[in-house]
Amino acid sequence: MNADRVYPNSKPTTMNPTVNGNATNTTTPLFPAPKSQQYGASRPAYRPQPKRRHRSWCCCCFLWSTMIIIAILLLAAIAGGIMYVLYRPHRPTFTLTTLRISQFNVPTNSKDSTSHLASKLDLAITSRNPNKRITFAYDPVSVTVKSNDVNVGVGSIPSFVHGTKNTTVLRATVANNGDNIEESSVAKLKADVKKKTGLPLEIEMETKVKVKVGGLKTSRIGIKVSCIGIHAVITTTKDKGKNSTTSTTTSTLSPSSKPQCKVNLRIKIWKWTF
Repeated sequence: MNADRVYPNSKPTTMNPTVNGNATNTTTPLFPAPKSQQYGASRPAYRPQPKRRHRSWCCCCFLWSTMIIIAILLLAAIAGGIMYVLYRPHRPTFTLTTLRISQFNVPTNSKDSTSHLASKLDLAITSRNPNKRITFAYDPVSVTVKSNDVNVGVGSIPSFVHGTKNTTVLRATVANNGDNIEESSVAKLKADVKKKTGLPLEIEMETKVKVKVGGLKTSRIGIKVSCIGIHAVITTTKDKGKNSTTSTTTSTLSPSSKPQCKVNLRIKIWKWTF
């Protein structure tokens, strides 16, 4: 008979002494110990970490803020719609009625490449308030007249109140007392004066206005009026006396002149102006 082979590394299972009359089977640990025995015993049990609620709180705050802003915008839109239906607001209108240039001289300064402009203009502008229940209260109005971006003269109009369904004629004297202008601009002005269509002009008016709607008064709102399409025909006559020579300048609006005035509200929100 062949005897059973016994491998040197194999060890028989031993019986531990009985404990309370019962024998316990134990197995001798292997050497070297497998990875399951090396890391399994010392590895701590996995415990899931509780989720942080910071992100959910931020999302909740953002949602509530968005809903509040939307609600405010809706209320403002509803209030604006009600005001529009009740009062039917319209912007005031401005129209250039007359323009007279009593002085327009551009003498050349021989010492440098600049010239001095001496001018005087009389303006009459008709302003109309078409609203039935809205009143405008204007601050002093600054008036500037330009020709091809050259400052021809500046002036002002006193403050006034524009009642409902009211038409007011605004008068201003605009002058330029010897400001320096470039020689290229002088040549352009002289060429435009000689044209049949006349000297092209642009009028700009800026001020602030309070609006009264019923018993409600708003804060001051910026307003800018731009009048374009203006051409003035200038005629100069010289009277020679014994010891002096005087010149008289007269002007009329050219037949090609079609003044158009546009009103823009300049509403300032924080740092931006619209």
